[in-house]
Amino acid sequence: MASDLKDVTIPVGGMHCASCASNVERAICALGGVSSAFVNIATEKAAVKYDPEVVRLSEIKSAISDAGYMPLAIEDGPGAPADEHKAAQESALRSLRSRLAVAAAFAIPLLYVAMGSMLGFPLPSAIEPMTRPLAYALVELALVIPIVAAGRGFYSSGFGAILRRAPNMDSLIAMGTSAAMAFSLYSTARVALGDRGAVHSLYYETAGAIIALVLFGKSLEAAGKGRASDAIKKLVSLGPSSASVIDGDREIEIPIAEVEAGDLVLVRPGERIPVDGLVEGGRTSVDESMLTGESVPVEKGPGDEVVGGSLNGTGSISFRATRVGADTVLARIVKLVEDAQGSRAPIARLADVVSGRFVPAVLAIALLSAALWLALGETPAFAIEVFVAVLTIACPCALGLATPAAIMVGTGRGAELGILIKSGEALELAHKIDAVILDKTGTVTEGRPSITDIVPAAGMAEDELLALAAAAERGSEHPLARAVSEAAAARGIAVGAAADFEATPGGGVEASVSGRAVLVGSAAYLSSRGVDAPAGAAAAQALAAEGKTSVLVAADGRYAGLLAAADPIGKTSAAAVAQLEALGVEVSMVTGDAEPTARAVAREAGIGRVIARATPEGKAAEVERLQAEGRVVAMVGDGINDAPALARADVGIAIGTGTDIAAESALIVAVRADLSLVPTAIRLSRSVMRNIKQNLAWAFVYNALGIPVAAGLLHAFGGPLLSPMIAAAAMSLSSVSVLANALRLRRFDARPRLGKRR
Repeated sequence: MASDLKDVTIPVGGMHCASCASNVERAICALGGVSSAFVNIATEKAAVKYDPEVVRLSEIKSAISDAGYMPLAIEDGPGAPADEHKAAQESALRSLRSRLAVAAAFAIPLLYVAMGSMLGFPLPSAIEPMTRPLAYALVELALVIPIVAAGRGFYSSGFGAILRRAPNMDSLIAMGTSAAMAFSLYSTARVALGDRGAVHSLYYETAGAIIALVLFGKSLEAAGKGRASDAIKKLVSLGPSSASVIDGDREIEIPIAEVEAGDLVLVRPGERIPVDGLVEGGRTSVDESMLTGESVPVEKGPGDEVVGGSLNGTGSISFRATRVGADTVLARIVKLVEDAQGSRAPIARLADVVSGRFVPAVLAIALLSAALWLALGETPAFAIEVFVAVLTIACPCALGLATPAAIMVGTGRGAELGILIKSGEALELAHKIDAVILDKTGTVTEGRPSITDIVPAAGMAEDELLALAAAAERGSEHPLARAVSEAAAARGIAVGAAADFEATPGGGVEASVSGRAVLVGSAAYLSSRGVDAPAGAAAAQALAAEGKTSVLVAADGRYAGLLAAADPIGKTSAAAVAQLEALGVEVSMVTGDAEPTARAVAREAGIGRVIARATPEGKAAEVERLQAEGRVVAMVGDGINDAPALARADVGIAIGTGTDIAAESALIVAVRADLSLVPTAIRLSRSVMRNIKQNLAWAFVYNALGIPVAAGLLHAFGGPLLSPMIAAAAMSLSSVSVLANALRLRRFDARPRLGKRR
């Protein structure tokens, strides 16, 4: 059953191109019990969904090994750095750069010797090709051998993949350079036997230059991948390595991994907070920009929540650890970003299909082209040149990197701005949004209302009414409940305990307070419980015209009074609505509040369409209505009562404080209560999708034009024949160009642009 499936992400070493990723995917998916597998060449990880009762994780790893690749250690917990994977990447990059240095050191003199005389550069008389052809050939051979040795990985990987009937990019390089080397050795043998003319059929410099250029391109590609994952590296680096824990009357410093929930942690000025917790002593200001993108420090005192990775200001605090290890907000954010970066967007499916069949097709084209030119009367040397050029110009890497590179950089940039995009599919859907439904409380408004009016019924005192409401609302998470509790605390009212608490989303709460049955909610909610309060309903309606939200209170089946609160709209709400409309997005507000209150808030925010008194089901129904009109709908909310609509929308956007980042019903999470993040998320998604389309267009056009040219299409009409060295340079730079284009997303500007854009 789907509920029994398990997800695992396995770092994979030894992959070099999109064909490698396809080979690993096929090997994993061939196992019984594997529901799906996606291998991301940009992150070098395989995301696998499997049934542990049918197939073991060790069998999945064995399948990867049998395919010729290296399954590496899986992270111990979400968000934790994969040490073995990181070490393998760093080792591979060091090896790549050292091999590039060797190849370049010998390729430069090899090119000089091979082409110097043609360009008019002098050569020592001892290796003059016309007078000493054998010496000339042997010098070239001596120079190319270290280059081939530096590129030995192409041959072991490439020919090994061919033997497994799963050729990859290395197979193309290995076959192309091997053909050039074999023909050059044959020509050298002819020179040694006295055929001086064979000196003009040496292709040692072609093989050497191809290896050096491909190594250069792979070095640039590896560096580009490293820059693409900078956002994750920055997030991981925010976690300190140790924490100061108070144990009785002594302070001990322990590794961060040993901190447990319940420990009392001390943080001094300028230190990073190691784990999540609640402040017990001291006051300070904390820079939470790493989490929320908000640069203004937040004041913290007893009872306030602190988040691991945030930077303490000038005060010292002690706090009780509540979430540690993989459960911290920072670890969960890192996990969300990693999952998004490792996901596949629907737009990538065509490229994935093409990449999986690319290398065999190129091999066939190369062989067919060489055979055709031989049949047309060209020399074997000409056919070899065509064969090598076709193999070296083809680049499945550009196709394979086009989508994941842009998603990796785009989701990383989103995390820096306080926007967590859960998957590539969410990113693709978000760019199509043309209708946005906004919740009111905590979304359009600040979500921190304060009590402005207390209107008790006859025979009820204000403090008694407030005490009853505060006790009943103690178990509620609604912002109005917090306002009631704060008003009672401000008056110094002792709030009693409540029992039998029950909340009705979008309606109200009921509880037993000191033996009294108390109801707190809307007039409709009280009426559904058999309490009619026409006076309270009339008073609530009058207050709603002033933009205030009211809750009615009943005790023992009788109306007891009314509490009204004002909730100002967010500082960025009006500007955010204007930005959404500038993007061509229709904005509406759907709320459970009374219509007068809803319309007052909507007027202030610039929202034209309002639906009031909506239940959670009513919000979801409005989403369905717009979808039936063919709209791509985003629902933006922050409460439990928004969950059905968030789940029903094409894109659910949860907006909040940043601590509840695992909003299960949403595809996108804005980690601070700032409505401007919604148009920013849409603009970011459009920028990423535009970048992906540019990458895919370049990759398809490059291969569609490059391969025929390398096969001799221009030469057939009297044009030039493409040199294999130029083909190798073009191939190396094609994947680098895709990465460079994706890296432009790191400079995505969160500031809105004027004018309507679609």
